[in-house]
Formats: sequence, C-alpha cells, structure tokens
Amino acid sequence: MVTVREHIDLSPPVDRVFDFMDAPAHQAWITPSLSDSTLLERLPNGGSRAHYVYRILGLSFSGEVRATDYVPNERIVWSMTGDLQGTLRWYFEPIDGGCHFTYAATYQVPGPTLLHPLARPLIRRYNEREVQSLLHNLEAQVTS
Repeated sequence: MVTVREHIDLSPPVDRVFDFMDAPAHQAWITPSLSDSTLLERLPNGGSRAHYVYRILGLSFSGEVRATDYVPNERIVWSMTGDLQGTLRWYFEPIDGGCHFTYAATYQVPGPTLLHPLARPLIRRYNEREVQSLLHNLEAQVTS
C-alpha cells in the first residue's frame, strides 16, 4: 500500500471548495493524470458514483469511485475499484473564512507482488507530485 497525504489552505469558503470537489467532472480538470471522470449516479447518501480513467506512463487504468462516507462541507471518502484500488479521503475544514483542504489517499500497488518493493517508492513519488499539482490546480480553479 502507498499512502499520500497533503493539504492546502484556500481563501474561498468551505462550501465553495466542497461544491467544486463534489462534481466528478471537475476532477479531470485538476488531476494531471486523470483523463476522464464521469458521474454515473448520485447515491442515497448524497455522494456520487463515478467512472475514472487514469493515463500514466502511456498506460490506461479505469474503474469506479463510490462515495462511502459523505458529509457536506466536511468530508468525502471514496472507495476506488477497478484497475486501481484504494481509498481517497477529502477533508474540508473552515479556517478564517477560507478552507483547509486535506487530500489523503491509500492505493494498492498494482502489478505482480514480487515487483512491489521496487515499484512502491516510484509510485509514492509519482503520487506525491500528482497530489501537489492537484492542490495547486484546485487553488487556481476555486479562486478564479
């Protein structure tokens, strides 16, 4: 498993940041390797089920995410299934009229188990850069 956790303080209020992040289509705008994120349905808990496609190093990975824990303006926890598996956790915390946003993810290392010790550090560094870009892109989207 690979875990990545980063945060950013944003000037817009929590509800604006939450509303932006709650729209699956917006994820492809801010996540560099995510080429598609399509809403499949709204769930009874208020969250979403969406289809994703990641393109990494010329490879394509697809599957679904499902909001398993959904509390408006507080958190969304996603279960990711398909080619990539794991859990995404987004936390929204009010600070000084703005939003402290935390992105935390735990991914299973894909591929043969024998290669996991070699792949894990590379996947961690890749995901850390990806999340940093995502946070900066999110800031640009919600503050414009």
